[in-house]
Amino acid sequence: MSGPMHDFTRGAYEDRYRSSAALWSGRPNAQLVAEAADLAPGTALDVGCGEGADALWLAERGWRVTGVDFADTALARAAGYAEERGPEVAARVCWEQADLTAWTPPASAFDLVSAHFFHLPGDQRRGVFGRLADAVAPGGTLLIVGHSAMDLHASMHRPDIPGMFWTAEEIADSLDADRWNMLVAEARPRPGRDPEGRELTLHDAVLRACRRR
Repeated sequence: MSGPMHDFTRGAYEDRYRSSAALWSGRPNAQLVAEAADLAPGTALDVGCGEGADALWLAERGWRVTGVDFADTALARAAGYAEERGPEVAARVCWEQADLTAWTPPASAFDLVSAHFFHLPGDQRRGVFGRLADAVAPGGTLLIVGHSAMDLHASMHRPDIPGMFWTAEEIADSLDADRWNMLVAEARPRPGRDPEGRELTLHDAVLRACRRR
């Protein structure tokens, strides 16, 4: 699909997934690799897992992963990719269909909670991110990554909806400083290409925090 997406409903995402045999690259998100490669495997929650690249990257490294998304087409595709990786990897991933704006994950249940490029209006965002933080086990890691508003008017065709964007510092400020150690809160540059294939520098809002024991 060309141009920015402005409809973020479940139906719109189903249509988007059905429009292509593979909507995403199949590679794990760069900031997950950068921030989670040094973590000891445990239980992980992959929020908005899409076609499953992040969940499968974790599972291949020994994590037991719950991948959650509201698009059935994406989840079916992710499960198929898991089977292609072999029974050991497939057995480490559980796929769950849920609307994350209404779903509450189990409290203190995951050693890693990871959400990448999950953008919502402010009131919904604060509620969802608060529930995700509550799902992190003591000693566990919260990793939230988003598109930075610094790229809002770049040639990447970001949707012109400023209220959907946030900073890592905003998320950090919403966490209880008595319960969390802030490890990363920044707009991190990375190389990329726009839809026309031109090279450019993108910026990811990266929040990594560790829940105190």
